[in-house]
Amino acid sequence: MENVYLTIVLAPLLGAIIAGFFGGRIGRRGAHSVTIAGVGLSTALSLLVVARFIWGDLPVYNEAVYTWMVSDGIRFEVGFLVDRLTALMMATVTFVSLMVHIYTIGYMADDEHNWPHGALTGKNSYQRFFSYISLFTFSMLMLVMSNNFMQLFFGWEAVGLVSYLLIGFWSTRETAIFANMKAFLVNRVGDFGFILGIAAVGMYFNSMDYAEVFAAAPAHAETQVALFGGVSLMTLICILLFIGAMGKSAQVPLHVWLPDSMEGPTPISALIHAATMVTAGVFMVARMSPLFEMSETALSFILIIGATTALFMGLIGLVQNDIKRVIAYSTLSQLGYMIAAMGASAYAAGMFHLMTHAFFKALLFLAAGSVILAMHHEQDIRKMGGLRQYLPVTWLTFLVGSLALTGFPGFAGSFSKDAIVEAVEQSSIFGSHYASGMLTIGVAVTGLYSFRLYFLVFHGKGRMDDHARDHLRESPWVVTLPLIILAVLSAGIGWFAIEPLLIDDWFQGAIYVAPVHDVLLDIREDFEGPLQFVIHGVHSEVFYLSSGATLAAALIWWLVHAGFPRIDEQLQWLGGPFTKILQAKYGFDDFNQRIFAGGSRMLGRALWLGGDRAIIDDGVVNGSAHRVAALAQRARHLQTGYLYHYAIAMIVGLVGLLTFFVVL
Repeated sequence: MENVYLTIVLAPLLGAIIAGFFGGRIGRRGAHSVTIAGVGLSTALSLLVVARFIWGDLPVYNEAVYTWMVSDGIRFEVGFLVDRLTALMMATVTFVSLMVHIYTIGYMADDEHNWPHGALTGKNSYQRFFSYISLFTFSMLMLVMSNNFMQLFFGWEAVGLVSYLLIGFWSTRETAIFANMKAFLVNRVGDFGFILGIAAVGMYFNSMDYAEVFAAAPAHAETQVALFGGVSLMTLICILLFIGAMGKSAQVPLHVWLPDSMEGPTPISALIHAATMVTAGVFMVARMSPLFEMSETALSFILIIGATTALFMGLIGLVQNDIKRVIAYSTLSQLGYMIAAMGASAYAAGMFHLMTHAFFKALLFLAAGSVILAMHHEQDIRKMGGLRQYLPVTWLTFLVGSLALTGFPGFAGSFSKDAIVEAVEQSSIFGSHYASGMLTIGVAVTGLYSFRLYFLVFHGKGRMDDHARDHLRESPWVVTLPLIILAVLSAGIGWFAIEPLLIDDWFQGAIYVAPVHDVLLDIREDFEGPLQFVIHGVHSEVFYLSSGATLAAALIWWLVHAGFPRIDEQLQWLGGPFTKILQAKYGFDDFNQRIFAGGSRMLGRALWLGGDRAIIDDGVVNGSAHRVAALAQRARHLQTGYLYHYAIAMIVGLVGLLTFFVVL
């Protein structure tokens, strides 16, 4: 199987290299053909691996394929760990990536119009974009298939680098450059903690290999580190690693980069937000479960951060008017649910939600892109409305995605989200009551912002100008085909996945849960089939909150909005200070701009004026020249040209020398 695993990883890389370096020669068709072929091959082989785990009892693969170096007994290798956790991620990442690749053919067909006339960066931009998204897929596969911390960090940084290139793809736009720099810098903050955590692992375990570290972890369960008066080693390592996850998976307060990443083309918004970069942190915590289970402090920290993100980021979505930003804040909220599941030790439920979220969130972003195409790149939902009759496929698939997101019974999101909420309720660690309340309220908020978006875009009277209305038409098949496929999965995947993932222990040792933390035990014992799970969910408070929020959204933004179009503005005005807080995004961006960005500029200016100009230029470089000139100015007075002056100087000098020798 080693050759299969190598092919899964290298096929997208090969496509990226060909499209990137030879895109001008092979043209558009050649670029998208070679990258889709590479990702399609990876998808087919990944699904084969999953099938063999299900029906063929495929053994776990954990081998090094290349040794880079050995230093002080630590081996730095490229290797693969392919177990059931990896297989699930491989299939999800490659499948969503394949859908995005196909969709991109239609979305980026007229990309030349997004560049200023004559811009060199716009040349072969279509081919370059395909190269980037294929490279992104390769980077994510290297991350999820790694069997050691060095390769994990390589994939971790690679997805960050390629996301920087993709968010700022339209590099002639100042907003895009600001957004990709913001994403890059914020992720560096998280990655600093991440690499410190890896360094601590190397220092105390003398190994980078997962299996060796996990096997040795119990021996360090009581180890203390002389920091802040004494801290548990496992707590320190886990929190440092999770800080990296806070950056990649956009958790408070390192979430600020993700909404701005909407400046990139819509396909990359779907790829980043659905199945790749933002889920890297969730996957990492699940993979490191043998370490996290040894620190309840770290688990509590994760649980509280995730629950806080889930509610408070969802609230911001209620006041956003950009179609992609509403979905972006939805992503932040859903990532909070996944992270909270990890903190409650419900790793299987978190990974289940990761998979279902990948399908319905990719669907929502790609459907939003279809709307944007039809509206000639207009993204303000206040200028939309009534699109259902013009975009029937986009409308229906967007509705399916919204129902899955809100957890409507029977749709994919209902299975995974209900499992998370119930698991957190069963948790007894510190912060679980707070988290349970936040997640439960967050369900209602999800229903409000999801269907506010849906009704304002697809229902009511059209608010676009006549020119835009006359040119409204459904997107081409390369755009709608991925929407239909993702809609089918968003509607039905939960029925087939809940039993193996939550009940039958699909992960079989890939994830470790301490018996005292097994919050999914009651779900397993009471499970009588997917239908009974849905029926049970219909009688839960989560369903009542979600349904009530959906009905409220229909009443406000469909029925009332039809006769009173300013209802949305009126509601935000009635919100008063609360609305202003949400519109200001709780002040995180202003704080970062004033304190960190402004402080950095002030520090740089001080170092420039005080250090570079005052000390180096004026003091050392120019200063030495000025002092030499001043000394020469004074010394030149010794050269008067009068003979008696020189004679007196010689006599004084001779007397001085004689005195010196006599005294000695």
